[in-house]
Amino acid sequence: MQKFAALLAVLTGLGACAVARAQTAVSSDSSHVVIYRENVVSRTTRAVSYKHRSGSTKIDFAGTDLMASARGEARVDSKRGAISIKAEFSGLERPTAFGNEYLTYVLWAISPEGRAMNIGEVLVGENHRSRLDVTTDLQAFAMIVTAEPYYAVRRPSNVVVLENVIRPDTVGATEVVDAKFELIDRGGYIPTGYNFDPVVLSAQLPLEFYEARNAVRIARSAGAETYATTSYENAVAQLRVVDGMAGMRHVETKELIAKSREVVQTADDAREIAVKREEADRLDAERGAAAGQIADANAKSEADKRARHHAEEERAEADRRRADADSAAVAAQLRTQDAQADADRNRAAALNSDQAAAAAQLAAQAAQADADRNRAAAANSDAQLQQAVLDREELRAKLLQQFNAILSTRDTARGLVVNLSDVLFDTGKYTLRPGAREKLSKISGIVLAYPDLRLAIEGNTDSVGGDAMNQTLSEQRAKAVLDYLALQNIPATSMTSQGFGKTQPVASNDTAEGRQQNRRVEMVVSGEVIGTTVGPVSQNRPLSNRP
Repeated sequence: MQKFAALLAVLTGLGACAVARAQTAVSSDSSHVVIYRENVVSRTTRAVSYKHRSGSTKIDFAGTDLMASARGEARVDSKRGAISIKAEFSGLERPTAFGNEYLTYVLWAISPEGRAMNIGEVLVGENHRSRLDVTTDLQAFAMIVTAEPYYAVRRPSNVVVLENVIRPDTVGATEVVDAKFELIDRGGYIPTGYNFDPVVLSAQLPLEFYEARNAVRIARSAGAETYATTSYENAVAQLRVVDGMAGMRHVETKELIAKSREVVQTADDAREIAVKREEADRLDAERGAAAGQIADANAKSEADKRARHHAEEERAEADRRRADADSAAVAAQLRTQDAQADADRNRAAALNSDQAAAAAQLAAQAAQADADRNRAAAANSDAQLQQAVLDREELRAKLLQQFNAILSTRDTARGLVVNLSDVLFDTGKYTLRPGAREKLSKISGIVLAYPDLRLAIEGNTDSVGGDAMNQTLSEQRAKAVLDYLALQNIPATSMTSQGFGKTQPVASNDTAEGRQQNRRVEMVVSGEVIGTTVGPVSQNRPLSNRP
């Protein structure tokens, strides 16, 4: 017997509660200062697991308190490697009703771990109806529709207008799925102090034109001018071209839409880079403060050590002075006691013997103290070496966990191997899909935090087609990944790319499943910082002695 897996929303108002976490940045120009704060809220909604089954099922959508009149229905087809979704919505009002910055709607798939995936733009059509046909590689997920400033956003706003509703005839797996996820707080696209002009939509210009303008303004408000200068300037230059096309007497609508989408993607990349770099600066500041505290503690320890040594020297000097005074007294006594010269000489000899013994004892104590200090220094050196090894192992495990949250990653003797599956490229092509760009952007955000890491990008194909074609395609896919990571500001000198064609299969090419596993791009992450010794890196140089 099958049953759907669900969690009932336990939220009030919009169904969201604020989380005490925010990112802050300051951006200035000639007229005003903008304070950028990205507030985060959480939300829980129902989800269905479609794992390990085939066929289709239906699921409904219901409007939230923000748009109670909205409705929708979706047909979900579970297929090998992907889920197909055909959805239709009605009763959608214009998104600008929620604020000047909202121009469109986006359909999201929410994983049980709370990861939100942008799977399609929902355009309001005639009679307030909308249709779209999309796919996702998630097998268990919930679906929501949010109002957004442009189609290429990477996290949902909390302007949730539709949520999926489990129908009595909805078919899903038997396990319970918790779909609790995070949203950008309403107003997160308009920082404090930023003047976001109202958008007046013209029927003569496509919606994508206004989304492009939104994307550039939001990127600027997020600090992209300062933290992602190159990407932001590219977006501004592209927007100038789009503005010029929009001002022409006869507008080429298809070309204008295509150019506008390029602006949106470039601007959103700039905004994402800026957010990551602001976070990196904050972490650097925290690490610097911690290092300062350690240095202060070490300096205080050294000062205490010098003070103890000085006190010991003063005590030794006082002992020597007392000994000299005793010797002088004895000598004076000898000069005044002629009658007892023999006795005095005997007493003086005995006194000298005691002094010699005391001096020998002091010398032995000093030698023992030196030996103790040498042993302590050796023990400290061993402890530091062991700590360094533990630090590398801890960082390696941390990176493995972070990469696995984005793409399948395994730990090998060569380093951490991140697997980019074939579904991230169009069939027979090397152009990265939007989902691949999103995953690589997340990977680059992690890699940028550790400059000593090295990336070896390796393309592989299945056995279908000729050797030359497969070799070229594997090289082009590896190079496409390298080029995109370079756009994310990962130094080209720390990366290599190489294609192996069909020569490095990991599964049998006799089955479709095996061939799909063989069509992959693997990114080998290495470096001494995670305990993997690497040699000099030369871009596009073939790797030798590959196991």
